[in-house]
Amino acid sequence: MPHRIARTAWNGTLEEGTGQVELTSSGAATFDVSFPRRAAEDAEGVTSPEELIAAAHSSCFAMQLSALLAAAGATPVALEVSADVALGEDPAGGFRIPTIAITVRGEVEGIDAARFAEVAAEAKATCPVSKALTGTEITLEATLES
Repeated sequence: MPHRIARTAWNGTLEEGTGQVELTSSGAATFDVSFPRRAAEDAEGVTSPEELIAAAHSSCFAMQLSALLAAAGATPVALEVSADVALGEDPAGGFRIPTIAITVRGEVEGIDAARFAEVAAEAKATCPVSKALTGTEITLEATLES
C-alpha cells in the first residue's frame, strides 16, 4: 500500500512562531502555517491543519462517491464537494475538531435524488478519511442537480 508524506518545519513559540508544511510525496506545494492565523477567522493566505483536513476529506469523499455511484449503475458527470472543518475548544483543555460539514452537489445520470442521498451517505461512512476521523461529528448535505 502506498504511503504519503508531508513535512513541517516550525520555528519559534506557538503564539509567535511560524512554519511551512511541505507536501513531500507529490512535491506539489509548500504552505505557510501559523497558530494566530489558524485561530483567526481570516486566514490571510496562511493555511492550517483544518484546511488541509478539509482538502483531504473533500477529495477522498468525491472519489468514494464517484466509485459508489458507478457501482449503483449511475454515471457521475460532475461532483462538487466541500468540507467545512471547525476548530473549537476542547472541554478537556486545548483544542479539537468538533465538526466537519460535507456538502456535495452532483450532476449524475441514471439516479434519482433519494438514491443519490443514500449513496452519498454511504460514501461519507466509508471513505478512508471519514474512517480516520471517528470521534468527530460529520454531517452531510447532498443535492442532486438536473
